[in-house]
Amino acid sequence: MSHRTTHAQEHELTFSDRELRDLAVAWVALSVAFALVRAPFHRGLASFEMFTISVGISFLTVGVGFLLHELAHKVVAIEHGQIAEFRADYQMLFLALVGAVAGFLFAAPGAVYHRGQITTRENGLIAVAGPVTNLLLAALFVPLLMFAATPGFLPSLLTAIGQMGVGINLFLAAFNMIPFGPLDGKSVLKWHKGVFALVFVPSVVLAGYVLFFVGLF
Repeated sequence: MSHRTTHAQEHELTFSDRELRDLAVAWVALSVAFALVRAPFHRGLASFEMFTISVGISFLTVGVGFLLHELAHKVVAIEHGQIAEFRADYQMLFLALVGAVAGFLFAAPGAVYHRGQITTRENGLIAVAGPVTNLLLAALFVPLLMFAATPGFLPSLLTAIGQMGVGINLFLAAFNMIPFGPLDGKSVLKWHKGVFALVFVPSVVLAGYVLFFVGLF
């Protein structure tokens, strides 16, 4: 049996059972946590029906934003010859749920860990892939906001998905581009100040505008 690895195999996108489980658990936990904050039925401030709808919206916005952010890191890492897998931080996910029940949210679901020889530039490209993906997702959710002026349950639901999709993805991009600790911004800044500014500045400005003036969260 040959053990030679071809160039195509080196860049093949695969997932271990543990990685798929970690992604699924993080997706569900984050979605429920955001729904608890947005529709706190457990404190009598929303109905269970509203909470259920909020969970569904969170799955499509928070969950997708988180999932594609991490997959972008993984894909770019593999393209640069890295061995990369997502690992959930179960303690942080538990704290996110506990905090959500109390009315506040702190979400640090985990990260894509990669290993192998790598340059500063390659590490920066891997890091910036996540926030850029969130910016692209925010743009994709914008068309759903056109239903805001149309009455009815379905237009209202699509508008809510659009609002949450734009808001959360801008927030994820801005937060992860902070040049501190293990966040993506630190690696991007170390690699290229121009690229850092090009992604960080619009992310923060747009997320700040949405948070303080539009209130899409």
